[in-house]
Amino acid sequence: MSRPVEDGEHRSYCPINLSLEIFGDKWTLLVLRDMMFGNKRHFRDFLQSDELIASNILAARLKLLLEHGIVTKADDPTHKQKAVYSLTEKGIALLPVIVQIGAWSSRHVPAAKKLDARARAIIRELQEGGPKRWAREMAALRESHLSSHHPHHR
Repeated sequence: MSRPVEDGEHRSYCPINLSLEIFGDKWTLLVLRDMMFGNKRHFRDFLQSDELIASNILAARLKLLLEHGIVTKADDPTHKQKAVYSLTEKGIALLPVIVQIGAWSSRHVPAAKKLDARARAIIRELQEGGPKRWAREMAALRESHLSSHHPHHR
């Protein structure tokens, strides 16, 4: 499991290693994917993903993302006992990385051929659209996750 480390406790100072210490495990990337492309914002929403993340693992990954400023957590104004998770600018900046991981898998992992046509089309559109398309998607995420006009923003 990736865990936040105090300065000086890194295995190495390679930028790739430093990034992987934060978001380099399967579950963290899937939580980010679900926030970006599935509009999942509540704890229970994440539990309903196809991969069936365990609640204790989900809690640990959300805590890690919170500690690193990749997501925020706020009370849900529509329900006292729920919290809403939102991407920060730092989290939104990971969109091109996640798109490229999906594109790589589509090209090089045989099982990805079983992905439904709609999901394949979305990945292809995001990859082929390149930075301009990513910028539009990131702007939409900013509007829904960072905008004070959005009902889940606090």
